[in-house]
Amino acid sequence: METTAPALETHDLSVAYQKKPVLYGVDLEIPEGKLVGIVGPNGAGKSTLIKAIMGLLPLRSGWVKVFGQPFAKAKRRVGYVPQRESVDWDFPVNVMDVVLMGRYGHLGWIKRPSAADREIARNCLDQVNLLPYANRQISNLSGGQQQRVFLARALAQESDLYLMDEPFAGVDAATEAAIIVLLKELKARGKTILVVHHDLTTAKDYFDMLVLLNMRVVDYGDTADVFTVEKLQKTYGGRLTLLSDVTRQEARQKAGEEV
Repeated sequence: METTAPALETHDLSVAYQKKPVLYGVDLEIPEGKLVGIVGPNGAGKSTLIKAIMGLLPLRSGWVKVFGQPFAKAKRRVGYVPQRESVDWDFPVNVMDVVLMGRYGHLGWIKRPSAADREIARNCLDQVNLLPYANRQISNLSGGQQQRVFLARALAQESDLYLMDEPFAGVDAATEAAIIVLLKELKARGKTILVVHHDLTTAKDYFDMLVLLNMRVVDYGDTADVFTVEKLQKTYGGRLTLLSDVTRQEARQKAGEEV
């Protein structure tokens, strides 16, 4: 019987910085067509996991497969949105040029973007409501607009798997709402999206599945099964201060059972 390979698979993935381990034995199997959040405390290794999957950091052990292939062979199927803070926003380039960078994987050596590539880039900018800003320098954009530029660049890659490192960080409520609508549209088209996320108040509503990470995978599965007080407390320990919604919901359920 023929089976479909997971969109993303990691086995025993471990990473160390200057011999100090920061990720231990991460085993994940992300199915196609899912919107998956990675949550955990500061220093848990969330961004490190994304970078390790992308091959931007050396692995101490383990391996990564994308659609059943080593990352190097399938990297054209992967789109990446880095943390906004990691980007040099003073670099003299305009919005359209940044988005066209997403087309480079489709171009051969020394080839310039075609009219078709530019049309794809324009459509991607339109999807994030930034087409009127196509010729504006990226340094002259707001934080939310800058984040949407990088989303448009990832869309221009026409990928099957998207890895996003805190795409909601530092954006206003309207931009966040627009981004989650876009991510859910991508999922509806069969794309797989893995998102580093820091806000527990929205995680339950945003994601189909969650990875609870604190240097190791504490738990992973459907959001309804993973997003519980017990499991979040195990992930965050004494640093967990934002459990009011979960606590109230579980308290109501227990009260109903007791009645």
